Amino acid sequence: MAAFVNHIEEEEEEIVRPVANFSPSLWGDRFLSFSIDNHVAQKYAQEIEALKEETRSMLLAINGRKLAETLNLIDVVQRLGIAYHFEKEIDEILDRIYTENANFEGDDYSDLSTFALQFRLLRQHGYNISPDFFSKFQDGNGKFKESRASDDDVLGLLSLYEASHVRTHGEDILEDALVFSTTHLESATPHLNSPLKEQVTHALEQYLHKGIPRVETRFFISSIYEKEESKNDVLLKFAKLDFNLLQMLHKQELAEVSRWWKDLDFVTTLPYARDRVVECYFWALGVYFEPQYSQARVMLTKTLAITSIVDDTFDAYGTVKELEKYTDAIQRWDINEIDRLPDYMKISYKVLLDLFDDYEKELSSDGRSHVVYHAKERMKELVRSYNVEAKWFIEGHMPSVSEYLSNALVTSTYYLVTTAAYLGMKSATEQDFEWLSTNPKILEANATFCRVTDDIATYEIEKDRGQIATGIECYMRDYGVSTEEAMNKFQEMGETAWKDANEGMLWPVRPVSTEILTRILNLVRIIDVTYKHNQDGYTHPEKVIKPHIIALLVNSIAM
Repeated sequence: MAAFVNHIEEEEEEIVRPVANFSPSLWGDRFLSFSIDNHVAQKYAQEIEALKEETRSMLLAINGRKLAETLNLIDVVQRLGIAYHFEKEIDEILDRIYTENANFEGDDYSDLSTFALQFRLLRQHGYNISPDFFSKFQDGNGKFKESRASDDDVLGLLSLYEASHVRTHGEDILEDALVFSTTHLESATPHLNSPLKEQVTHALEQYLHKGIPRVETRFFISSIYEKEESKNDVLLKFAKLDFNLLQMLHKQELAEVSRWWKDLDFVTTLPYARDRVVECYFWALGVYFEPQYSQARVMLTKTLAITSIVDDTFDAYGTVKELEKYTDAIQRWDINEIDRLPDYMKISYKVLLDLFDDYEKELSSDGRSHVVYHAKERMKELVRSYNVEAKWFIEGHMPSVSEYLSNALVTSTYYLVTTAAYLGMKSATEQDFEWLSTNPKILEANATFCRVTDDIATYEIEKDRGQIATGIECYMRDYGVSTEEAMNKFQEMGETAWKDANEGMLWPVRPVSTEILTRILNLVRIIDVTYKHNQDGYTHPEKVIKPHIIALLVNSIAM
């Protein structure tokens, strides 16, 4: 018997595993327990109700108010993170503005700031208005007038800059607007006073349209609006109370998923995998922060966390033979398959199946258990593609770039993640899931942006690990170009994907509700932020994501 055990140990020793040595969690047990102080929460909620009515009155009192005031009020309400209370009112106001003056005519539009703000707000609400109206700010040569770059119109330049990021394909005037506004804002910034200086500096680092809504809200409340002389005290107090009240709910959810994660004890049983449940919750919070999506956030966080384990099993531990068995078992989706797996795979396999069973039970109370099928199918698809990728890596095979991308859009995880994001959304219908299963253009854009951004950020690390089947390597070989040229091409693909995403949010393209589409847009935004400056902020959260997590989930806003 002893000889047999020694033989097994020797065989095990011969297995060379591609272990990645991920860093441990930054958070330890920090988020394990949190309970809402009901007395404080009740007090906040009562104050919010009164402030909500005051704000609603402000929004509805548009008769006799200048257009610029109305647009600025909507913009501030959105930036403060309280617009979700007034979606109907804001939609009606913008619809009236669009109906009454879609051609941007009249005295109100001589001001670049108002003009660009109206364009951005209407675009962000789905109105497919032409950017050609910006030509009134250009000279006879089709260049933006230098007079627009004067020191006293920084707000106009900033408004133009933010508007340029909602561009779609072929909108050269907005490409020019981006270059023009960026150049002049950069040169103006050192001479600005606070808080405009902070606002411009932040905008140049993170465009509003591509930022994570909750992150932008926290920054705007504390670093900008509170310091503005023209601030409205009602709106500011409302925003602070609302942020802090919602943060209590978010902390409670994070405590719930943290306890679930700790009980699974993957840190001990599967030490090769990333321990990133807090980052997964941050991701879910980026998709939806509003109170009605509490169940959806918890479900999405759990799906992200188990997907991360499955990813690392393929990427940083399993052998070809083991991964074949694992892939096959997940395709069969049957707990009776578990005995075919190596012991370490049994752990994640059981958790995966149990988790989706729990979803079905949880959603059955709303008669929605059937939608879990769509997420299961996406998980099976993802695992098949992970297996292809792992074989390429382990066997040293380099596919063509088209073959690579076809598989890699799936392994971006965004087909699964987007589907999982809808599970806990009560408004998501069977038709919405069926639409998503056809891989519509906006979903392709979502997956493409995720894939190329990740490939650029992780190229050097994967190269160091001996990974040759990376997108960058495949592109370099297929087209005989340098690393820099391949990187630039992937950057271009990312920009194209953003334009596709922006286009997909506009009427009449939209086949599903704004509520459904916004989740896809928010998922693209999360990648834009998490991989800022070509860093993999999920695997290495200390620089990129940690400050955001502290701002959203640790520190409340001082009243």
